[in-house]
Amino acid sequence: MSYEWHDIVGNLGVSFIIGTYLFLQLGRLASTSYIYSILNAVGAFFVIISLMYDFNLSLFIIEFFWVGASLVGIARQLRARGIRG
Repeated sequence: MSYEWHDIVGNLGVSFIIGTYLFLQLGRLASTSYIYSILNAVGAFFVIISLMYDFNLSLFIIEFFWVGASLVGIARQLRARGIRG
């Protein structure tokens, strides 16, 4: 088994998602914060990049919706602050 650049990107994405969730559980991040949604979106996007080279449908579906849910969170924060986009 070889370890390629896309594996590094995927592992970095997983680290973002796990780290974000850990900080949420430790009370260091709020689920309504920009950083929470941004880190989740970036992490899921990185995993999707790695899936382009070693595809797994189940994981792709999870990450696709993870990005979508994160974008919804970002949009809600923008609306709550009166920023329309």
